[in-house]
Amino acid sequence: MNKFTFSAVAAFTAPGSCCREKEFEPRDGVCCPMCNKGTIVRRDCTCYSSSLCPCLTKQSGTRCAPCEDGTYMNQPNGLTRCLSCTSCDPGHGLFEQKKCTLTSDTVCDILSGYFCKALEATGCSLVEKHSSCKPGQRIKEHGTSSSDTVCEDCQPGYFSQEGVNCTAWTVCSETQVKVREGDPSSDTVCRSASRQHFIFLSLFYLTVAQKPS
Repeated sequence: MNKFTFSAVAAFTAPGSCCREKEFEPRDGVCCPMCNKGTIVRRDCTCYSSSLCPCLTKQSGTRCAPCEDGTYMNQPNGLTRCLSCTSCDPGHGLFEQKKCTLTSDTVCDILSGYFCKALEATGCSLVEKHSSCKPGQRIKEHGTSSSDTVCEDCQPGYFSQEGVNCTAWTVCSETQVKVREGDPSSDTVCRSASRQHFIFLSLFYLTVAQKPS
C-alpha cells in the first residue's frame, strides 16, 4: 500500500541581503541564527556577529523553545509558532502510519476499502471509498489504494445478485418446470413437476406417437 505524508513544507529564507544561510532578520540590520528543527524562537537575538554585518553592540543569541505536543517544526527557522500536526481521520479513509514528532509531521496511510482520488505534492488531498458493483454486474478489477473498483455487466445467461461474481443461470432438469426466466440480477426459478404434469406429458407423447403419419 502506498504511503502518503501529509505535511506542510515551508521555505524559510532570510529576507535581508545582509543575512546568511540559517540566519533570519527580526529587524533591520540584525541577523540572528535560526532555531534548529523541533524548536522555534522564544526571543530574538539582540545582535549576532556576521562577516557582512558585524555587531557593534553587546551580543545576545537567539533563544529557542521546543515545539509543544501536537505541533512540529521540520527545518531550521526564525518562526515563533510551530506547525500543527496532521490528523489522520478514519472517517475520511485514513489511519496513522507514523506519529507526529518534534521534527516531522504525521504520516497518514489509506484504509483498506478506500483509494486516493487526488494526489498532490504534499500527499493525498481527497480519499474516497471504493465503489460497489451493482446487481447484474461483477468486479472486473478490485480497487487499490490508488484506483477505484472496476465493474462490468454480466454476460447473457449469467446473473449477479450482490455485484461480486457472475454465475450461470440454473438449467431446469427433466423433472422440473421453469417458473421464471433468469435475468442479470436473479437466477432462473425451477420447481418440481407435479404428478398431473407427468400424466399430461405422458398422454401428450403417447398421442403424438400414435398419430398416423
